[in-house]
Amino acid sequence: MEKVVITGLGVISPLGNSVDPFWNGLTKGKSGITLIDTFDTAKQKAKIAGLIRDFDGEGRFGRKEVRRMDRFVQFALAAADQAWEDAGLQNAQVDRERLGVYVGSGIGGVQTLLEQHAVLEQRGPDRVSPLLAPMMIPNMAAAMISIKYGAHGPTMAPVTACSIGNTSIGEAFRLIKMGGADVMIAGGAEAAITEVSLAGFGNSTALSTRNEEPQKASRPFDAKRDGFVMAEGAGVVILESLSHALRRGARIYAEVIGYGASSDAYHMVATHPEGYGPYLAMKWALQEAGIQPEQVDVISAHATSTEIGDRSETIAIKRLFGEAATRIPVTANKSMVGHLLGASGGVEAVALVKSLQEGLIPPTINQEESDPDCDLDYVPNVARKAALQIGISNSFGFGGHNAVIAVKKYAQA
Repeated sequence: MEKVVITGLGVISPLGNSVDPFWNGLTKGKSGITLIDTFDTAKQKAKIAGLIRDFDGEGRFGRKEVRRMDRFVQFALAAADQAWEDAGLQNAQVDRERLGVYVGSGIGGVQTLLEQHAVLEQRGPDRVSPLLAPMMIPNMAAAMISIKYGAHGPTMAPVTACSIGNTSIGEAFRLIKMGGADVMIAGGAEAAITEVSLAGFGNSTALSTRNEEPQKASRPFDAKRDGFVMAEGAGVVILESLSHALRRGARIYAEVIGYGASSDAYHMVATHPEGYGPYLAMKWALQEAGIQPEQVDVISAHATSTEIGDRSETIAIKRLFGEAATRIPVTANKSMVGHLLGASGGVEAVALVKSLQEGLIPPTINQEESDPDCDLDYVPNVARKAALQIGISNSFGFGGHNAVIAVKKYAQA
């Protein structure tokens, strides 16, 4: 079986629209959460989000093309372009029949749907765009990336809610491992900060309403957490078989060594209270990697800043890692970027790769008051230097979807 490595990284995030500002913001404990100023939030319960700033879609793709792409597709293409260039593939000979794309979105083009519904109401059915369907369906990010790069290999958009990024990366890893592709573009994208989305999540009491302190609103594992903060963006990585990467002399960031996926089989939105599904996904990721729990050096937690979710993830970590659980640092990127929904796994995979590469763990900010049920080492408030070889990244989603990837720092032979 093929070994699988990561050779390219791309990010669009509330901390910046490329990898360097994103990573610098994370390691400095900077929050990307602000008051929403893109629409009127006067009647909304939550008025804050992790918004993408200074993103020039027209400048990147041209006015004509931007008018044919929902914002989530623009984010996905921009992150894919970064990752492709970062991997040095623009000058490489790649067999396009063995190049694939697994990039998903949880909600897809909701902004396009809302805009065209307004057109229908105000101007009638004859004025609705004929591109409504292709602009809003969640597979269009993967499709447009495939078109851009001529990828004739397997291309799909996994829809596993907030675990999409890890599902995409994990399934792409398996495909390459089994010899089904040489190169895969994998990750997730989301652009769902709209009035209706914010209202829906707000009415479900899932969102933080700490509107007066946006930068302190996302506080995973803290006793005063009151819900997650919506965010938008994209995270994409380039996966290659090790043999393919070596043949072309690629710079290699890390090796993907395991993937675990499970279902809570419990509830539409609530995490299993004992973290059974997350426990299984982590266990199976480590089994495929062929490592013991105590060999893990860092855990990138799903950690959305909800009371039940953070507690159940802590329980799952304790169940799997036993005594080692208290010694393994657990970091929560969402404390700084918010919850990017279907883009979270891809963005957090990039952060984990950078962490392994640089030996630096981003902090979990807003750790002010300990929750007795969340009593692990969450790297509170300040980044930490550490000798890192292996890390896992957790992503869990509505419906009980769980996906975990295990990543190892790559050592040149």
